[in-house]
Amino acid sequence: MAPVADLKVTSDITSGEFQKMFTLGLQIFVQALFYMTEFLESNITYLQGVGPKRAELLSNELNINTFRNLLYFFPYKYIDRTKFYKVSELDPDLPMVQVKGVIRNYYTEGHGKSKRLVADFTDETGTVKLVWFKGLKWVTTSYTAGNEFIMFGKPGVFNGIINIIHPELETVEKKAERLNSALQAQYSSTEKLKNSFITSKTVSKLVGTLLKQINFRIAETLPTYLTSKCNLMHIHDALFKIHFPANPQELEKARYRLKFEELFYIQLNLLRYKSQRTSQVKGHKFSSVGDLFNQFYYKNLPFKLTEAQKRVVKEIRKDLGSGKQMNRLLQGDVGSGKTLVALMAMLIANDNDYQACLMAPTEILAGQHFQTITKLLSGINIEVKLLTGSSKKSERNLIENGLTEGSLNILIGTHALIEENVKFKKLGLVIIDEQHRFGVAQRARLWQKNTDPPHILVMTATPIPRTLAMTLYGDLDVSVIDELPPGRVPIKTMHFTDPERNKVFGFMRNQIREGRQIYIVYPLIKESEKMDYKDLEEGLEVISASFPPPDYCISIVHGKMTPANKERSMALFKEGQAHIMIATTVIEVGVDIPNATVMIVESAERFGLSQLHQLRGRVGRGAEQSYCVLMTSGNLSKEAATRIEVMTRTTDGFEIAETDLQLRGPGDLEGTQQSGIPFDLKISNLAKDGQIIEYVRNIASEIIEEDPGLISAKNITLTRELKKLFGKAQVWSNIS
Repeated sequence: MAPVADLKVTSDITSGEFQKMFTLGLQIFVQALFYMTEFLESNITYLQGVGPKRAELLSNELNINTFRNLLYFFPYKYIDRTKFYKVSELDPDLPMVQVKGVIRNYYTEGHGKSKRLVADFTDETGTVKLVWFKGLKWVTTSYTAGNEFIMFGKPGVFNGIINIIHPELETVEKKAERLNSALQAQYSSTEKLKNSFITSKTVSKLVGTLLKQINFRIAETLPTYLTSKCNLMHIHDALFKIHFPANPQELEKARYRLKFEELFYIQLNLLRYKSQRTSQVKGHKFSSVGDLFNQFYYKNLPFKLTEAQKRVVKEIRKDLGSGKQMNRLLQGDVGSGKTLVALMAMLIANDNDYQACLMAPTEILAGQHFQTITKLLSGINIEVKLLTGSSKKSERNLIENGLTEGSLNILIGTHALIEENVKFKKLGLVIIDEQHRFGVAQRARLWQKNTDPPHILVMTATPIPRTLAMTLYGDLDVSVIDELPPGRVPIKTMHFTDPERNKVFGFMRNQIREGRQIYIVYPLIKESEKMDYKDLEEGLEVISASFPPPDYCISIVHGKMTPANKERSMALFKEGQAHIMIATTVIEVGVDIPNATVMIVESAERFGLSQLHQLRGRVGRGAEQSYCVLMTSGNLSKEAATRIEVMTRTTDGFEIAETDLQLRGPGDLEGTQQSGIPFDLKISNLAKDGQIIEYVRNIASEIIEEDPGLISAKNITLTRELKKLFGKAQVWSNIS
């Protein structure tokens, strides 16, 4: 080969010709890109092996509508199909096994609904029975007796004989035709799909058909500088290898690449909106801390603030005086003093001639906030009102007039605050308590009650693990109250099973003799045929018999009661007239009765960790020793036993939240339900991928810091993908 210096141009190209060639090349590239995009957006009906009926099922059951949807429908696990067993080696303790053999004959056993098809499947070492309970005709016509098959299934035992129920069967020739993969992907399915013979194997076959039709290289979805810097596999290779990996190492690289991208774009989007908001959205500047705040702080403060409360008040004060809109999440365990901090923030708004409102998810919680705040503001010239669905028309009229005139300083309420006729003269601060109970669209309606955006403080008593907070609330600033007020005695948590109930009743009588009150919480109001859990109605009978009048008084609270009846029952308990309150989880939040020192949770195995922690937080509000008693059946699942063990071992809300995330997963992240993330996570797991989340957030943060608008040439790919992923989504970042 000639040296580069010796190469000569054999023909001259004019600038006009070069321009034509460049334009033609660009057109070809754009057309190719358009073809690729159009192909992947093709309706799944047109994929060989699907058709209209299967397409409808795939759409309804798995939300697979296009070729792209199928490509991004990732396996949930993989099975090593390199190992073959002999029939003589089969044992019911083995997991899924693969055997090569011949179907010798078919016959049926049983009658009516118990009728089943049985085949003798033989290799040189022996015979195993294959069993089918449905699709009998289809099986016999699809898998002809006398032919050799590769059988795959879980060994079991019936009447002392090894059998395999509903095995997968495949001819040796068909296996050879499949895309080469040592690990066989397993895909999620549903009962409806299985009944229509769309199994994991069917999905794998459809994916294989699609991949064989993709005769182009799928366009990269991350910039080259990012894939190089982070040593990431190309998206084309990752999408092929996630479905048909040649080995575990290849699978891990593909999985990491896809997780990286999914989590990276979520973080990039959150940080982009946070950057835009802080630079563009002006906020009311609360420049002074005035008489109202100081009067409360020096005269009405019920106890000395904890260091954590002081720190959080300073963070909020800095936000309110910055001239930029505050968007802050306040996390604090039950009883940590969040309401006090919220009130101090509202007083700063009032000192600067602005109104404030606090929205709570239930009437009980809203009423509790109203009573607490009214008591705390005793002697201070502040107008505070409560607005709920139960408010009378005359009271509503007074509230609406006070809001528009500006004489009403603080409004506390439920969803009633977002009604159209509730208008503020000068709304400066919105506080939303237990915000996960409101849809984002509901919160938006409250935010839109002002021409200029009010400051937003979102509160939750549910500790949020760091990885989850970074994803759900990654565009918010976060404050944490991680101390309990002085004088609080840690709650003792105990576990008893049903046979030990008399021991628990004795303990309850002792507590009542000492002047204490008791909550008993049930998961259900009425007995359920489907679930073997304690219900409130049955519980009321048992408790009434064991704690009869006139020595004992029992009140009842549940969600199906009218607000008036609920309030009467609550009042009985609050005023100390009722010794025991029997309730459903309607009292999970918002009930603050210092004299109630015992929380008994029936069928505690029925509840998640966060809910158990919330219920436990209803006691321990006073200076006396409080107790949480978890009642369960004797036969607990492994997961339920773990939850009970964690609850009896620790009262640390963040440790409990981390364990809950590991056990239950992150829950619903979709749409406006929670966070504004417009899709389900397809491959990532917020409980397990914490390190990746932190890593991609740091990378996204560096990119936004360097190029906040993502307008530089090297970030064109990022802008394109963000628009594709989030373009149709409502921007919620300004309203938390």
